[in-house]
Amino acid sequence: MRLAVFGGVYNNYLALESAIDDAQRQGADALYCLGDMGAFGPHPDRVFPLLREHDVLCIQGNYDNSIGNDLQDCQCGYTDARDNYFAKLSYDYTYAKTSVENRSWMRELPAEHREEIDGLKFLFCHGSPRRTNEFLWESTTSTQFLNKLADDYAADVMLGSHSGIHWQRELNQGRRFVNVGVLGRPENDGLTNVWYALVATGKDATQGGLDIRFVPLEYDHHRLAAEMRAEKLPEEFVATIESGWWTTCLEILPSKERRRGRF
Repeated sequence: MRLAVFGGVYNNYLALESAIDDAQRQGADALYCLGDMGAFGPHPDRVFPLLREHDVLCIQGNYDNSIGNDLQDCQCGYTDARDNYFAKLSYDYTYAKTSVENRSWMRELPAEHREEIDGLKFLFCHGSPRRTNEFLWESTTSTQFLNKLADDYAADVMLGSHSGIHWQRELNQGRRFVNVGVLGRPENDGLTNVWYALVATGKDATQGGLDIRFVPLEYDHHRLAAEMRAEKLPEEFVATIESGWWTTCLEILPSKERRRGRF
């Protein structure tokens, strides 16, 4: 099997469309989205037709839970006042622009998905298996902790998103944790591309029956930036799309990940 796994879309329907096309060209047998359809970008209702038309199996992120249940905020897990200020602007815009039909659809999404593929037990989640909005960073998440998650949740392969920066780690007994990154915005590295993960199992894999490849994805980010400006979204958000550097959600970053950025 070849699986294409997308992290947070954040309303970036242009990147989602490009990711679906790219994954299909690369022979993906199944497509997955790990939640947070909305946030950050423009026109949330343009995301859902793409997911449905291409049979993308979706799970519920914190954003989807909040929008679907008419909550007051995104449950993003930020603690800094500035981060929460921009999160509120993003949330209020997305909520107002998401149809009642799509809110209802998000409300019914599962919080996780389990599947056995070529003898491996896969667990698809948003943040972590234990909490939807848990940030798992490469620099601060211990292998011991990930092994315990794999034990506690009986998973050989755990795939998540939420933090917005892709990484993976091999665990004991041939298990793996994978953060697939996000489609919604670049990775605070000065590049405008976004990322998703291609997972190969069985005869399509070369190492222990499991290969993970992170795929850099180009899309029309100039068009996205123009649409964001037209929708009067914060200029700080637009600057991230145009430059590849995060200007918001910085305080949640551990020091190692933040030092890679401009701010």
